[in-house]
Amino acid sequence: MSHNLLKGKRGIITGALDEDSIAWKVAEKAHEEGATFVLTNAPVAMRMGSIKKLAEKTGSEIIPADATSIEDITNLYTKSQEILGGKIDFILHSIGMSVNIRKNVPYTESNYDYFMKGIDVSAMSLHKMLSVAKKMDVISEYGSVVALTFMAAQRTYPFYGDMADIKAMLESITRSFGYFYGKEKKVRINTVSQSPTKTTAGSGIKGFDDFYNFADSISPLGNASAESCADFCISLFSDLTRMVTMQNIYHDGGYSSTGASMDVIEKYNK
Repeated sequence: MSHNLLKGKRGIITGALDEDSIAWKVAEKAHEEGATFVLTNAPVAMRMGSIKKLAEKTGSEIIPADATSIEDITNLYTKSQEILGGKIDFILHSIGMSVNIRKNVPYTESNYDYFMKGIDVSAMSLHKMLSVAKKMDVISEYGSVVALTFMAAQRTYPFYGDMADIKAMLESITRSFGYFYGKEKKVRINTVSQSPTKTTAGSGIKGFDDFYNFADSISPLGNASAESCADFCISLFSDLTRMVTMQNIYHDGGYSSTGASMDVIEKYNK
């Protein structure tokens, strides 16, 4: 059911790879809620996914962009304003990649070239997107930027490797840049710490299925789905959250606040 929460708003959605992507679900929900937006992803990711199908479904245009490239980001903002006919009201940062994890390199033996690549793609890209946006003054007053994260930035998950450190940096950028952007332009910036979610990226992590089931049994509400995360992102894009900024918000069914659950404890009594 549409509530027209984003009626008249313009946006940029990054990272939609396929129908399992959270970014894909956000695009569908934003379209339902009346927004117009452009879709963007790195050229290599676009060749792997099915973003054209999403563009057709939502009546959106696609602008290829490498989020680590200032030139590409500048072009993205310039073309987005031309296509959408004005300033941008919301941006979803759904960009993450760890070469160390892909190549099964243990955290304690991290390849530092891979590590730096992961930082650039997954965290520094947010700083670059915000910096260029601020210089170009492309985001409207009380516009909203949301980046997706995971609570490995606060707790240790051995299988999450260097992405834990990278997500911590992403969240720090949100707070630091959120202060300056809010003070000067009234732009709000938040991260959403989502439950383990069965996306193409998440499922590629070794042992993911076991962890998904563990988190689901810990969370009193169970794991939050990609669709539910999309709903939450829409609320953060909307005018209903105009005074929320610089926050890392847990969207995880209560997992982050639960020390232990009886479901898990009972398994040790068998």
